[in-house]
Amino acid sequence: MFALSNKNQWLVGGVLLLVMLLTRSPMLDHLQDASWAVFFLLGFYVRPALAMPLFWLAGFAVDATVTSNGMVSSYCFTPAYGFTLPAYATLWAAGRWFAHHYRADWQGLTTLATAVVAGTAACFAVSNIGFYIFAGYFEQMGGTEYTVSVLKYLPGYLQTTLLYVGIAALMHTAVLQLAQGKAAH
Repeated sequence: MFALSNKNQWLVGGVLLLVMLLTRSPMLDHLQDASWAVFFLLGFYVRPALAMPLFWLAGFAVDATVTSNGMVSSYCFTPAYGFTLPAYATLWAAGRWFAHHYRADWQGLTTLATAVVAGTAACFAVSNIGFYIFAGYFEQMGGTEYTVSVLKYLPGYLQTTLLYVGIAALMHTAVLQLAQGKAAH
């Protein structure tokens, strides 16, 4: 299993939190929201399970702030918002699963991609099921019609999550290479 020292977990956790807060807020609206990738990476890098609900609370705080002051539409801020907790937990669990199956080789890259795609698909399903049932917008729309209408958004979520996790994987590999180079000298 891949595991960082406690000190490095704090460092990586702090960086992940900063990335999530910056890309989730309208301050950097030209960047896609990295939250889904952050929850996956949180599961991979940070061992204390308490980190997951704390990150969710941080995301909630940002969303509540930007919707209450009108910076962002409140369309998605409904009673269904509570489903983001189990939705993000699926990504966190996928990251945790990958930490147990981590390999620093090409097969590991395939395992990483599989974990990210499965976690993203599960997060998408949970969040959209919650939104359909509890948002209060879809009383007149059948489940099949709703599913067809939202599936067009899944590729974008996959692309963004894979992009951010891919960047993290490149950084991870670079840090490992540097560490191995220092150890050799």
